[in-house]
Amino acid sequence: MSKGYLILENGQFFRGDSFGDDTQVSGEVVFNTGMVGYPEAFTDPSYYGQILTLTYPLIGNYGVPHSKIVNRLDANFESEKIQIKGLLISEYIANNTHWQSGTDLSFWLKKNKVPALSGIDTRTLTKIIRKTGVMKGIITFEKPRQKAGLIFEDINKINLVSLVSCRMPMIYGHGKFTLLLIDCGLKFNQIRMFLNLGIKVIRVPWNYNMFSKDQKFSFDAIFISNGPGDPKMADAAIRHVREAIKRQIPIFGICLGNQILALASGADTYKLKYGHRGQNQPVIENNTKRCFITTHNHGFAVDANSLLKGWEPWFTNLNDHTNEGMKHKNLPFMSVQFHPESMPGPTDTEWLFQYFIDIAKKWLKKE
Repeated sequence: MSKGYLILENGQFFRGDSFGDDTQVSGEVVFNTGMVGYPEAFTDPSYYGQILTLTYPLIGNYGVPHSKIVNRLDANFESEKIQIKGLLISEYIANNTHWQSGTDLSFWLKKNKVPALSGIDTRTLTKIIRKTGVMKGIITFEKPRQKAGLIFEDINKINLVSLVSCRMPMIYGHGKFTLLLIDCGLKFNQIRMFLNLGIKVIRVPWNYNMFSKDQKFSFDAIFISNGPGDPKMADAAIRHVREAIKRQIPIFGICLGNQILALASGADTYKLKYGHRGQNQPVIENNTKRCFITTHNHGFAVDANSLLKGWEPWFTNLNDHTNEGMKHKNLPFMSVQFHPESMPGPTDTEWLFQYFIDIAKKWLKKE
């Protein structure tokens, strides 16, 4: 087993044992507090360009499941491939045990050419990130004294959404109600949730102009998916959602979709110090005071104080009191910062999908 190093942009470094591909990569170093669900997390496009640190100490003990295609979506993963740039863990368990395991984590990472280091002091690394904020880092297999000339890539200056979105429109399911899904780097389970409700889903690229004269699809409502990076880079999506707001078309957004809806409505977003990534984030619904445990994966947030007249905060994070959702008081526009579709994580807020469809149908009937 070869040795590898994580070099942070502040000069600190960690040494570990390689169990992935021995490829040098640069990315934003972040951490996730989830105990399970690494196959789903690694394939979440919101992690694109990031070096992921897992705080749970034992990783790999249940292996990786086989691919299982249902309705043209892989039932065991959240996208077509691993999206993380690199992986950092405390201890790798090579001898996996699970009845659904198809291969081991090391083989899967190498197949996808993703570097991974075990033996990392993830507790110390996480404390550094919490204290100083997320920072750029490099996984390399050269000793730190040879790091001169290494380039630390700033992923927040890149339109990452354009790199993970679909290239052509795709149609899923059948039904009288049709949803136009703006793919900014979606998780497959978002489509599954709508299909389970009997909704026809038209998945389009992030910059698809649904109001152009050449556009051939008819639809009843719009959904904006999650995705990676700074939401302000997704300018085309913001512009098209702004037009949808003017036309009063029902809109629902998740994660990056929450931020895009906010920007389209005239509100602002900002980068969090170290983000929310895990499956144990408590949020409260402001009006009902009901608390839910939710899955998160975001480094940016909506500034609740910037919401314009007619809009109101919907959910609030109970850990740091940041905004976790917004909605319009009178029109069918709503979004949440967390992931109600889970995968991985709790299903406390799955009801939001049915809630939106009910609101949209009621609005369209009134129209």
